[in-house]
Amino acid sequence: MSERYQNKYRIPSARAPFWNYAWNATYFVTICTHNRECWFGEISDGVMDLSEIGKITQSEWLKTFEMRPDMNLWMGEYVVMPNHFHAIIGIGENEYNTQNDTQCSRDAMHCVSTGGDTTNTAENKNPKNQFGPQSKNLPSIIRGFKIGVTKNARQINSGFAWQARYHDHIIRDEKSYNTIAEYIINNPVKWTEDKFYTP
Repeated sequence: MSERYQNKYRIPSARAPFWNYAWNATYFVTICTHNRECWFGEISDGVMDLSEIGKITQSEWLKTFEMRPDMNLWMGEYVVMPNHFHAIIGIGENEYNTQNDTQCSRDAMHCVSTGGDTTNTAENKNPKNQFGPQSKNLPSIIRGFKIGVTKNARQINSGFAWQARYHDHIIRDEKSYNTIAEYIINNPVKWTEDKFYTP
């Protein structure tokens, strides 16, 4: 892949190149505000007190699941922190990830294919993340969420901005899920120990 686009250096993708983010799987996502500014509220005695922009962020996340019934999404634990957002989100089997052999659905929690041809073709041995138009997959979900928050937050303060990227982790088993869920739930209590903490 070229390191330049329109004569500018491109930022390498943070997505896993071996994974199709439309697949039936469970993901842990973390999204930070630009420069880790605390737009979403503050934590007092281990309890998150949401600002108006924090309430918008929570509302937009809940809307995510209402707006995409065709993707068979499910909501795990989530938390709005002063300068970042953590969530577990599942993409279930749907018409977009069971359309053909190269986009077979995959249950990452149990490491098995749940649809399509599983013969030993090169595509099935080495599934590739497609970095073309991103729709009906995790990147499109996060993009829509960030746009919704930004649009409404800027009506309160025009300076609001997200960090350009986000972090994702494919949750592959129940033990990992439980560890991450506990981390999310306890994040406000352990705020001062958090790597995103800003006094």
